[in-house]
Amino acid sequence: MADKLVVLQSELVQKTYRPGAYANFTIHEPKRRLISAAPFRDRVVHHALCNLIEPAFDARFIPNSYANRVGKGTHRAIDRLQRWAQQYRYVLRADIVQHFPSLDHAILRAEITRVITDPDILWLVDLILASGAGILRDEYTMVYFPGDDLFAASRPRGLPIGNLTSQFWSNVYMNPLDWFIQRELGCSAYLRYVDDFALFSDSKRALWAWKQAIIERLAGMRLTIHETEAQVTPTHVGIPWLGFVVYPTHRRLKRRNAVNFRRRLEHNIDLYESGQITFAELDASVQGWINHVRYADTWGLRSHIFGSHPVRLHPEPERPPLPRRVRPKRRKKRR
Repeated sequence: MADKLVVLQSELVQKTYRPGAYANFTIHEPKRRLISAAPFRDRVVHHALCNLIEPAFDARFIPNSYANRVGKGTHRAIDRLQRWAQQYRYVLRADIVQHFPSLDHAILRAEITRVITDPDILWLVDLILASGAGILRDEYTMVYFPGDDLFAASRPRGLPIGNLTSQFWSNVYMNPLDWFIQRELGCSAYLRYVDDFALFSDSKRALWAWKQAIIERLAGMRLTIHETEAQVTPTHVGIPWLGFVVYPTHRRLKRRNAVNFRRRLEHNIDLYESGQITFAELDASVQGWINHVRYADTWGLRSHIFGSHPVRLHPEPERPPLPRRVRPKRRKKRR
């Protein structure tokens, strides 16, 4: 491993490094996505690059941007949303259409070069960006913005879902929108998680005006929102957010999440009872789900699901005993 790292370091220093091919596969939960996994050596480079440049950008992000940042995360985003739901009467929640497939490389690079000027780092940034160009081409529906010509369709766009750099660069890309909403629109009760964002106010008129301003601002970033779903609603009716429905007083798990887990649990129980997976593997999948949904009022739901899906335990195959280490006898010292 150390030898391979030395070779990789030499390639980066001499600028002979070239990213490998992505391994692509599709997932269907919570919705259909094409995932692109980079080779291991490329993931090492992605981590090294993010470790180097992320602090410079993170200091420029708004505090209430919660995705892929140290000390943030899903559950803190839910906590913040609920606190604002307790303080304000109305909310505007929206999300970006085809977020990762839509991210424009020229716009992203312009944002990066506002902070990073080192030519060696920018060489690596360009290399990684180019390696992902076109991977999500079939996932993107072409949108023409004001001033576009026919060549707009050939603009490089799209960040592979699964790259650490893609998650980080998503925040870089969306950061101008965050500051536009807070500074120019004057909405202090605003938060974002990747491409999902929410604005709070006691004025429905203000939120409707902000929605139109956001649509216009996003057009300059070559992005659109799901306009029909982006409605101003009272906070007391519940806010769909990151797999939950959040109310001022409590939280519920989205029905789709419970249905998907029930199916996955039934499948894993069948695998366990047929001896294809161990109980530890079955338990790990259950504990991961419990750790996520325990942040909502799900005690009754969990009791019902696990009560209706008993597991018939069977003895695990015995592992061969480890060979005993024979210690050499100590020779007595002569006096």
